[in-house]
Amino acid sequence: MRIGLLTDGGYPYATGESRLWCDRLVRGLAQHEFDLYALSRSAEQEAQGWVQLPHQVSRVRTAPLWMADEDILGGRTPKGLLARLLTGGGGRPYGRRERRRFRASFTALATSICTTETAGDDEEGVRRTSAPGAADAQFTDGLYGLAELARDHGGLTAALRSEAAVRVLEAACRAPGTSRTVQTATVPDLLALTAELDRVLRPLSLDWYDEESLGAVDVCHATSGGAAALPGLLAKRFFGVPLLVTEHGVQLRAHYLAATGTPLSAAVRALLAGFHRRLAAEVYRQAALITPGNTHARRWQERCGADPAKLRTVYPGMEAARFAALGESDDDGGPDTLVWVGRVEPAKDLIALLHAFAEVRKAEPDARLRIVGATAPGPEGTTYLAHCRAFAAQLFPDEAADAHAVGDNPVSFEDIGDADLPDLAEAYAAGGIVVLSSVVEGFPISLVEAMFCGRATVSTDVGAVVEVIGGTGLVVPPRNPRALADACIALLHDPERRARLGAAARARALELFTVEQNLAAFRGIYLDLISRAPVRPTDALEANGVPRPFATPPEAHVLGSWTAPVPSAAGQRTPSWATEGVCAGARGTGDGDV
Repeated sequence: MRIGLLTDGGYPYATGESRLWCDRLVRGLAQHEFDLYALSRSAEQEAQGWVQLPHQVSRVRTAPLWMADEDILGGRTPKGLLARLLTGGGGRPYGRRERRRFRASFTALATSICTTETAGDDEEGVRRTSAPGAADAQFTDGLYGLAELARDHGGLTAALRSEAAVRVLEAACRAPGTSRTVQTATVPDLLALTAELDRVLRPLSLDWYDEESLGAVDVCHATSGGAAALPGLLAKRFFGVPLLVTEHGVQLRAHYLAATGTPLSAAVRALLAGFHRRLAAEVYRQAALITPGNTHARRWQERCGADPAKLRTVYPGMEAARFAALGESDDDGGPDTLVWVGRVEPAKDLIALLHAFAEVRKAEPDARLRIVGATAPGPEGTTYLAHCRAFAAQLFPDEAADAHAVGDNPVSFEDIGDADLPDLAEAYAAGGIVVLSSVVEGFPISLVEAMFCGRATVSTDVGAVVEVIGGTGLVVPPRNPRALADACIALLHDPERRARLGAAARARALELFTVEQNLAAFRGIYLDLISRAPVRPTDALEANGVPRPFATPPEAHVLGSWTAPVPSAAGQRTPSWATEGVCAGARGTGDGDV
């Protein structure tokens, strides 16, 4: 089977949150052929290159979403991309007819994102998105109208940055029925909005949509929603390719959380929220199957319009072997030591953890806290780490002067690779209890790692924590240092309970969260999707008129001519499959085929 894997800011680049999961998926399903279609998020990410690709990756095509306005309009784009973004296939700007098509499609899109449709509460009191209405239909018409225009006549960047686009948005914002926030949008707001829309809609302008690219795959697998799923929507629209969407963290929720920290005005944030909400609903409508990484993500998807019948929870697989030695040993680490592992950032609420540890020290004077993790990128992470260090020094002023040493200081800030912590398993081995204090969390990877290590855990009730723990650890409300301290003290006083919880946690993790169970799930999902997908016209018949089941049949990998002399019901022999060359995975640096 030929899989078109759609990524955004991850695989095959050496950095990115989804990189490890995608690499395990591709390597673990070696019986399939993978084409990668990757969107990059920064120049730094591209500069660090790609991971080593396995042989089953036959093609890689890339495109940047990070280019600034002056880079695109000034011509500093990867070779071949500028002409596609700015002009038609023949290298000419849009003519009068194309401009009319753009105005009609963009008007429908703008009207839909300015329109607010309310939804009622269900019988459980949960707020849910309403069924597709007029605004959803307008969004669909506008989105695919723009995609067809870009396919037929070239990219959308120049049109989206034009005065005509701003006038269309202004009219849509001033129309009756729009919210008061949207109506306050100024011309600078609308210019900022067109720049953001251009970045999100950039996949519409790529040259990926022909019978030799996405039209040749059997299944499109988008590894997130949002921009990564746009090529999958167009592959289904133009070629009937079934779309599979995997979200370990819901893209719409991530947009809502990130929007609060941007310098954009309230009007622009409201309009972008409307756009992403409509896009998420369209992705969920068109997907043949949606695989959330946990039930927390699944609930978000249902509230955003996903059909529950299309949802199938598949936990992200993680490597258990690296923690096997620790998990199978009887070493309970430092019996009086608490360990926190993660990325140092405000969402992890280390300040509450330090407050809680101050209470723990009153009950257990010998208790220690080891905070292990790298600082979140950017000035915010550095500032937050400095704030945490200063607060720890304030709480324990008479303990030790060196706030980085383990020594006599009850709180230490460490990183993987330090002398005492050469690898991740050693970090979990350093204590008897692993603590998570987050106020915002998706799928808690550090908790799963602690469970593989057989460690008892104390966690805050956020994200998918309760689902992951499943009764094998203690869970307390977030932003409640007193409750967090009480739970830690209870486990410190009861070593037998710690051992029981740790053993149960390891058994649960090995049952649900391994790479093997993840691969088995997607192996079955791929076969299920292709078995229910109709034969597409472009792949329907061989030269002799016999139906062809896959875009690239397994026999294409056999060297030389291949013939299966099996008689059919009519006594005839089955046809010979034409041998097709398969390109081994290789590294590349620009956009285009590898």
